[in-house]
Amino acid sequence: MSPMHVSSQSQNSAGLSIGEYLIKRLQDYGLRDLFGIPGDYVLTLYSMLEKSPINVVGCTREDCAGYAADAYARLNGLGAVCVTYCVGGLSVCNSIAGAYAEKSPVVVISGSPGLNERVNNPLLHHKVRDFRTQMEVFEKLCVAGTELSDPVSAFREIDRVLDAATRFKRPVYIELPRDMVNVVPHVNHPYQLPELTSDMNAAAEAADEAAALIANSKKPIIIAGVEIHRFGLQDNLLLLAEQTQIPIAATLLGKSVIRETHPLYIGIYEGAMGRAELTQFVEESDCIVLLGTFMTDVNLGIYTANLDPAKCIYATSEQLRIHHHHYHGVLLGDFISELTARNPSSSPRIIPKSLEHSAVEYQSSNDSAITIERMIARINQQIDDETIVIADIGDSLFAATEIQTHDRTDFISPAYYTSMGFSVPAALGAQVARPNDRVLVICGDGAFQMTGMELSTIVRHGFAPIIIVLDNQGYGTERMLHEGDWEYNKIHGWNYHKLPELLRGGTGYEISTEGDFDAALTKAWSDRNGMSLLHVHLSTDDASRPLQRLGERLGQRV
Repeated sequence: MSPMHVSSQSQNSAGLSIGEYLIKRLQDYGLRDLFGIPGDYVLTLYSMLEKSPINVVGCTREDCAGYAADAYARLNGLGAVCVTYCVGGLSVCNSIAGAYAEKSPVVVISGSPGLNERVNNPLLHHKVRDFRTQMEVFEKLCVAGTELSDPVSAFREIDRVLDAATRFKRPVYIELPRDMVNVVPHVNHPYQLPELTSDMNAAAEAADEAAALIANSKKPIIIAGVEIHRFGLQDNLLLLAEQTQIPIAATLLGKSVIRETHPLYIGIYEGAMGRAELTQFVEESDCIVLLGTFMTDVNLGIYTANLDPAKCIYATSEQLRIHHHHYHGVLLGDFISELTARNPSSSPRIIPKSLEHSAVEYQSSNDSAITIERMIARINQQIDDETIVIADIGDSLFAATEIQTHDRTDFISPAYYTSMGFSVPAALGAQVARPNDRVLVICGDGAFQMTGMELSTIVRHGFAPIIIVLDNQGYGTERMLHEGDWEYNKIHGWNYHKLPELLRGGTGYEISTEGDFDAALTKAWSDRNGMSLLHVHLSTDDASRPLQRLGERLGQRV
C-alpha cells in the first residue's frame, strides 16, 4: 500500500447534523446528482437532499439506480445511489458488484431502522435475520463501509469512506439509521484531506529499469486498461506514447482510453478472440508495457492471450511488476510520469497498414436485410467527438468493439462483470452527467427486457438518447456458446418501436433493412426533442465476427 501524507487543510463542520455533513462532503467531491428510490427508512435524508443543491434523480428500480450511478461515476469521477433498508439495499447489490469489479467509485447510501427502534430485537419490516445483515453483505461488495451509529465518530467515518472511494476507485457503503440523520455531534471535527504520495526512490528505480528495457527493445507495445480512465491518466499515457512513439492497444474494458483515430492506436487486444493481425502484432512484441490493465478472462480472450511475463512491465494502482521484480508504494500516475521523464527511446516500430486507422467508408444498400456488422459500419459514419456509446452485454458489446470512438472516455460497457441490463439505466446516468452529449445505446432484446423501462425516467427528464434494440428473438450470445435450438434461449417478442407511445415521449422506428436503419439514424441524430428507439430486426443466426470468435473459444468450456 502506498504511504499517505495528511495535509493541514480543514473545513468547519460546527453546527452540522450527520445528514448535512454527508451531503456537504459529497458536494466537496464534485457530486452534483444522485440516483435512487425513497423508502420510509430514508425519507428524512431524502427530504434533506431535496432541499440541498444535489439533484436527486428518482429511478424505477434500485438496480437501475445503481447502474445509472455507475455510469455517472465513470464520467464524473464519483457517483451515488440512495435507497431504503434491505428491500432497496439488497436490490442494488448486483449493480454495486459490477461497480466493484470494474473500479467505478459509487457511494451507496442506505437508510436503516433507528437505533431506538432496535431495542429487544423486534421484527421490523424489511429486516432480514438481524440488523447487520445488509451491512455484512455490502462489506463483501465495497472497498469500505460504515454504519453512522455514533455521533462522536460519524464525521470521521464519512471522511474515511468517501476518501476510500476516490482513492481506490471502487464503491463504498454508508448506512444511516433514520434517527441519526438530524443528530448534531457535540465535537469539533477538523477535516483533514488525505494526500497519497509515492515512495519516490522505488518509483525512480522502477522507471530506470522500465526505461532500460524499452530502450533495448525493437518491438515495444503499450496495452492500456481501465485504470487509465478511472484515475484520469489519459494525458500522461499520451505523452509517454507520443514521446516514445510506442504503439498503443487497449483492453476491452479500457476501450476509448484514447481517441481511436490516433495514429499510434492499433485496436483492442483480446488474445485469440481478436483480429489475428492485431494479436500477432502484440504477442510478437519484445517489451509489453501494461498500464492500468487488469488481466481478466475477457481481456485475455478467454485465456488465449500469449503474453510472456519475462517481457512485461505491469503497472496498476495495486501493484508494479517489471519482469519478476516487484516494487511497492508507487502510484500508477507517478510511475508513468517518472518513466516519461526518462524519455526512453527504442527502434521505431512500423504499424502495419491493416492496423492503421482509416476513414469510414459506408454506402447503404437500401433493400438488403440489416446485419449487425453493417449497422456498426453505419454508426461509425455517424458518431463524432461528443458521442457517448454505451454497449450492453452480448453482441451489443462484441460488435461495438469495431466502433471507432472519436474522444476519450466515451465508450461505456460492463465488459468484465458482464451484467445484462446495464445499458438503458447507464444511459440515464450518462445523460445526467453530460446532458449536452449525444448518448447512443446498443442493447440486445434480452437485456432490454430486464431494465428497459428505465426509459420512463429518461422520458420524464426530457433526455434524448438514441436507443438501438437488437431484436434477434432471444439470447444470441448463448446460441453461439451452446449449439442447438434451445427453448431457454428464446424470449417473448415485443413491439419495441411502440414503447414511446406507451411512455408518452420520444419516437420509435421499426427497422428491417439497411435503408430503414440509415433513414432512422439520420432522423434520430437530428432530433433533440426526446429519446429515439430504433427497433432493429436481425436474423437469429446473425453475429459479429468478434462474437463468432468468442463462441469458438468459450464454447469449448461451456
